[in-house]
Amino acid sequence: MNETGNIVIVEDDEDIREGVRLLLEGEGYHVTEAGDGRSGLALIQPETDLVILDVMMPGMSGLKTCEEIRKTSVVPVLFLTAKAQESDKLIGLMSGGDDYLAKPFSYAELMGRVKALIRRYRIYKGKSASTEDESSYLTLSGVRINTDFNEVFVDEQEVELSNLEYKILLLMMRYPKKIFSAQNLYESVWEEPYFYSCNGTVMVHIRKLRVKIEKDPQAPKLISTVWGKGYRFEGTNKVL
Repeated sequence: MNETGNIVIVEDDEDIREGVRLLLEGEGYHVTEAGDGRSGLALIQPETDLVILDVMMPGMSGLKTCEEIRKTSVVPVLFLTAKAQESDKLIGLMSGGDDYLAKPFSYAELMGRVKALIRRYRIYKGKSASTEDESSYLTLSGVRINTDFNEVFVDEQEVELSNLEYKILLLMMRYPKKIFSAQNLYESVWEEPYFYSCNGTVMVHIRKLRVKIEKDPQAPKLISTVWGKGYRFEGTNKVL
C-alpha cells in the first residue's frame, strides 16, 4: 500500500485528468486514471483510498458511477464538476459522494480536500493513529484548525473556509492575542505589496470569516477589532 495514498481519477477531459494526476503524483500519491465511468469502476481496488470523479461524463455519468461504487465500497468519493449550484452539490452528496469541488479549482483546494478525505478514511479503517493526526491541529476557543491543510472545526462541526479565510485564521491562531494590522494580514496572506485600498479587501474577508466561525458575527468573541490598530484572535483553551 502506498503510504501517502492510492487514488483513482475518473475524468473524461484528458487535460484536466493529466493535470490532477501530475499534482497528486508530485505529492507522492499513487494514481490510476480512467476516461469514463465503466473503466473507472474496474480500477477500484480494496487498497484504493480515494476516487476523484467527474460528474458530467458521456455514457455512465459520475452520479451513476458513484452509485455503483457504493454497492461494493465505502471508499471516499470527491466529485469534480463545472456546476457550483447548491442543488447540484446536494444531488452529488445524496448519490453517495463525500465532497464536492467546483471547476476551476486551485491546487490548495484540491490538496486540502484530498488529504482530509484520505485521513478520515484511514482513521475509519484503522490505518493511522489519531494521536499522530492530532499533532497537526491547533485548538483554541472551540476552534480546531489543521495546520497542514484547509480543515477547520468549530465546536466539533466542520466549516468550509476559502483558502484565504483559512490562511487568515491560521495566522491569527498561531499568534493569539497579537494585533494584526490590515497591512500585516494582507502582506502575509496575499503575499503582495499593501496599498491603502487593500484595507477593504481585508475587512471583507474578516467579515466572511466571522460569519462562518462566530456564534454571533455582529458581536464577535473570537476575532475582535482593535480600533485604529487591527484585529486579533482572542485565543484561549476554554470554549467561548
